[in-house]
Amino acid sequence: MSTPSIANNAYQMAAKLQQQARSLDETASERQSVDFGQMVQEAVETVVDQGREADRKAVGMIEGKTDVVDVVTAVAETEVALETMVTVRDRVISAYEEIMRMPI
Repeated sequence: MSTPSIANNAYQMAAKLQQQARSLDETASERQSVDFGQMVQEAVETVVDQGREADRKAVGMIEGKTDVVDVVTAVAETEVALETMVTVRDRVISAYEEIMRMPI
């Protein structure tokens, strides 16, 4: 596992999210509201899929079909995605709590 590969994967994820945000902006003009729940569900499914891929590679390593470097890279990618998801969750909760503290 190397830092450039993790950084490259993080950059690719950020670019993908930016592209999705642009497509959401384009479709937002067509419809009045963006389905936040669906967006969160897709993000969670992406993290789960990465976890499953890491599991498949770990099993492949046990069977002797996958290289250790591939397994470590997949686990690191999953860890980064999960940490990102947790950070976003914490920010959403913090924003909600701040809104609830606002006087009416």
